[in-house]
Amino acid sequence: MSLASSTSIGLNDLLDALALPPAALVQQRIPKKMLAEKGAATLADRKLVQERIDVLTWHAALKPSTVGVAAFEDEQRSYLEVAVVSAKLRQDTSPEANISPSLSTSLRRVAELVHRAIPYPTLLLIEDGPQLAISAAHIRWAQREAERTFVDGELVMVPIQFGLPAATDGQALAAFLAALALMNQPRTQLMDLYRGWMDTISAWQAVELTGHFKPSESAAQAAERRMALRVCKDLDVRIAAARSVAGKEKQMARQVAANLEIKDLLTLRQRAAQNL
Repeated sequence: MSLASSTSIGLNDLLDALALPPAALVQQRIPKKMLAEKGAATLADRKLVQERIDVLTWHAALKPSTVGVAAFEDEQRSYLEVAVVSAKLRQDTSPEANISPSLSTSLRRVAELVHRAIPYPTLLLIEDGPQLAISAAHIRWAQREAERTFVDGELVMVPIQFGLPAATDGQALAAFLAALALMNQPRTQLMDLYRGWMDTISAWQAVELTGHFKPSESAAQAAERRMALRVCKDLDVRIAAARSVAGKEKQMARQVAANLEIKDLLTLRQRAAQNL
């Protein structure tokens, strides 16, 4: 049973969970033309913007004057403001659109384009039919292009819907929504605040593998968790491939070798999972 089927949650629920102060609210629609001009460099990306995005809304601007958190700026990064943006998408007609709860390639690409187009670090909430997703990405200044930013490092993106047992998913979701609240993020400066949201999203990613939600206790632990998530997902692919080979192998010696490989991979995965 999925989160969506056992616990009714929509885009407005995610926005409410952030508990943003009224002074930070903007509630302005973002023209798709701006997104196409700023973030879509190719014809395919511009077509994706036009066909997949229905409504893009700038919900809030978190600034020192609106949330009481100091700005951060150095030669590479500028966190004078953090944006909270939502995107409502039209139906995906690609062949992989009905694969759930995974995120489609077009949904991920839309998220990347939004993060590239908006010149502020952005917490992006996406509604794609019954699917909800949340993403974040650090940005930095382009070295050779004034006033232009690009995504710095990994885009952290996760679906809100997982295939968790009914007895587990409601508790995990409630804990995640509580952890998203602005008041629960670091308040030293805006870059730390934004990193707090990224760490919370990473903690939610781990729920798919652990079945429970546990916020990171530090930035270092969050980094370890992100690495462990990548390792676990890579090992899952390798384990599945090795099992497929073992199932087709006819020679006993090769079957034994394949099973030993699977055993070693499972041991590695168990070790990686300890950091989730």
